[in-house]
Amino acid sequence: MTGTAVQDPGTNRPQQADVQRFEVTHVDQDAYAVDIRGHRLLVDQPVAVGGTDTAPTPTELFAASLATCVAFYAGRYLHRHGLPRAGLRVRTEFTMATDRPARVASLRVVVVPPPELPEQRRDALLAVASHCTVHNTLHHTPAVDIELEG
Repeated sequence: MTGTAVQDPGTNRPQQADVQRFEVTHVDQDAYAVDIRGHRLLVDQPVAVGGTDTAPTPTELFAASLATCVAFYAGRYLHRHGLPRAGLRVRTEFTMATDRPARVASLRVVVVPPPELPEQRRDALLAVASHCTVHNTLHHTPAVDIELEG
């Protein structure tokens, strides 16, 4: 991580922004690898569309990113309140748009709380899980620049 100065809107003083960097490299045919902090993730495409189906698609990882972020926030809420995380699950489904441009049209995320979750904690768990970083990012779209080097 490296820091770049940006203005803090509350104080007009520079603050450090964490810049996370990683690189995607071609592996074989439609398969690519991304190395992040010593972890390697692979993506591929299903055989039906020309891939070798050795890994999830980038779009599946996009949906999984939301689901795992929701699970993380829900798990942290449970831990913070001394409640068990065993049995916590997050089910996710997405649909692709039928028109252009190619994109995810909808995502559905269902938090399955642990069986021991008290009824009075359900709303708070959902509120915390609904404000995970990935969900917030989808609601406050980041600037995205795609460039060709050189």
